[in-house]
Amino acid sequence: MSVLLEFSLFPTDVGESKSEYVAKSIQIIQDSGISYKMGPMGTTLEGEWDEVMGVVKQCFDQMSKSSNRIYAGIKVDYRAGKSGRLVSKIESIEKKTGKQVNT
Repeated sequence: MSVLLEFSLFPTDVGESKSEYVAKSIQIIQDSGISYKMGPMGTTLEGEWDEVMGVVKQCFDQMSKSSNRIYAGIKVDYRAGKSGRLVSKIESIEKKTGKQVNT
């Protein structure tokens, strides 16, 4: 079951800047080898359900070592028989609008 999973995960009890903690999550994602795109407000993963959820869990477990309060927002898009959607969804919009979009 291939899915796109967008998530945002950050500690709420560590001060104003969160980039140090986000960077640790991105390192986990990169080490996993899973396909991903980082955005300014969240990161989208593409893969099998258990695989992407496992990466989110690793990120949460790492963050919970240094934080007692964590915000998590998760969105999932499942479409049977489709893969490569990190790129194809953007390409579809660009084709329809005739313009390149900012990603």
